[in-house]
Formats: sequence, structure tokens, C-alpha cells
Amino acid sequence: VQLQASGGGLVQAGGSLRLSCAVSGRRFSSYATGWFRQAPGKEREFVTAISWSDDSTYYAESVKGRFTISRANAKNTVYLQMNSLKPEDTAVYYCAARYRTTAQTMGVIGADYWGQGTEVTVSS
Repeated sequence: VQLQASGGGLVQAGGSLRLSCAVSGRRFSSYATGWFRQAPGKEREFVTAISWSDDSTYYAESVKGRFTISRANAKNTVYLQMNSLKPEDTAVYYCAARYRTTAQTMGVIGADYWGQGTEVTVSS
């Protein structure tokens, strides 16, 4: 499975960005997909994921109510809509996938496949 993230950039606090992740190589609908991030000097952390079977979602508390994950199976793409961005959201964002996993499980045990990161910078 190959994942290609895009859409990062520089935005002011309170603004919005939408990240995209194109997935190729295997049957997209058989994979839970999600986003993790790594801020400078910090460990990589879970942001959100969407389950493979029923599109249920799971979010880190820090982004709940501000970020929305969605997927378009016909396009083999997963999206992350980020609203009300804060400076603490500044990080490199990585899309990820795990075979036949729920979103919550992915949040706990991580992913099997990773894309390259896309950088998000939120200025105050």
C-alpha cells in the first residue's frame, strides 16, 4: 500500500486547511485509514482514523469538534478537514493505513503503512 499526502501549508490561527491522502496498491475499502502528526521535538501522535467496514470515526481529544476525517472510496482518497486551527496544531501530518481495523484500534496500536508527511504550520 502506498500513501501520498498533500495539502499542508501555512495558515493563521483560526483558519482552515484540508489534507488529502491518495492510497494505491491494494483494495482501499479493506483498510482503515487515518492521520497522525509529529510536532517538532515531540513524538508522533494519533489524530484521527476511519474504520474499514462502517466508516466509523475516532478522534484524539485535542482535535475533536475541529477536525473531520472522511474518505471517498471511488477516489481511493482520505481527507482531513481541519478548522479552527491553533498554533499547537503545527506539525508534520502523516496519513496511514491498517488492514481491516477499526478506527479506535488504529488509534491505539498504530498503522502498518505510512505516507510521507505534509507540513502544517499555524501562525499565531
